[in-house]
Amino acid sequence: MDLTDDVAAPLGLLAELTHRCPLHCAYCSNPLELAARDEEMSTAEWLEALSQARALGVLQVHLSGGEPLARPDLPRLVGHASDLGCYVNLVTSGLGLTEARLRDLAGRGLAHVQLSAQAATRERANRLAGAKAFDRKLAAAALVKAAGLPLTVNVVLHRQNHDELAGIIELAETLGADRLELANTQYYGWALRNREALMPTRAQLDAAEPVVRAAIERLRGTMEIIYVVADYYEPFPKPCMHGWGARQLTIAPDGTVLPCPAATAITTLTLDNVRDTPLADIWYHSPSFTAYRGEEWMSETCRSCDRRGTDFGGCRCQAFQLTGDAANTDPVCSRSPHRGLVDLVLDAPATPELVMRGPAR
Repeated sequence: MDLTDDVAAPLGLLAELTHRCPLHCAYCSNPLELAARDEEMSTAEWLEALSQARALGVLQVHLSGGEPLARPDLPRLVGHASDLGCYVNLVTSGLGLTEARLRDLAGRGLAHVQLSAQAATRERANRLAGAKAFDRKLAAAALVKAAGLPLTVNVVLHRQNHDELAGIIELAETLGADRLELANTQYYGWALRNREALMPTRAQLDAAEPVVRAAIERLRGTMEIIYVVADYYEPFPKPCMHGWGARQLTIAPDGTVLPCPAATAITTLTLDNVRDTPLADIWYHSPSFTAYRGEEWMSETCRSCDRRGTDFGGCRCQAFQLTGDAANTDPVCSRSPHRGLVDLVLDAPATPELVMRGPAR
């Protein structure tokens, strides 16, 4: 039997075009060692990668970074992905977005914009971004709405901005967002380095839940709100990526292909590169993508659990970072023998100082 028979084609590609970014967010999940500009794939390489992704079955292309607007070839990449028949989404800080650039991108097939926001107020947002970005984000949102494109506002929630949650929702309304993603921090890369300063308190999360619930009801049919819980406090893990290598793949700026955006956290994985290996071969056959598909890899805790087809054992990257073995049950799970490691993190004293994300070279 062909090994591809039991594996569906991917739906989405996260194309991280560059690690260069004008912001220095301390919650960034990009690796501490960022890919340098001279390591980034060329225009021709990205065009070929996009073609291979579409041939593989990808229908949604999310152009991200870093800041994708830092790439002068962004219009060509947008146009190529759109011509291939993909839905093209731009994930951006908004800095560098002008009316002329947006008009050009929309004309080439850009279908949607996701704009990051750090907080509800100018002073707080600029401090968390490490740059005077707040007003420029407001201007970028206005350009997107004037262009008639759907707008999603993305906000990473943590100890430093949870108290502005109601104001964040109000800001998204003011910007005319069609969708608001409120995602509690995932602790990889720079966010892991700043975990003690970013981890929300139980009281903050308890206060947030009724605020989000009321907003979802009030804005139903006007603005969709997605709320991603802080899983360290949950009894069971989220179904991370709907299972390992199941629906999505990521291509890093240097061409490394990842089963999930944070997979570089698992240092025992051997990761393939689209510069050397066809994307279809990587998706269906590479050791990194097949490592945690199905259930054979699972520990007895997961394999005997009635939730194994619901949460797929949780996050492999989180399991590796906390236990040193990516095949362990995600320690956030209340049934995990390693749950005590998460409780130790929650009991650790908070540190107020943030280490801001460093620049890519």
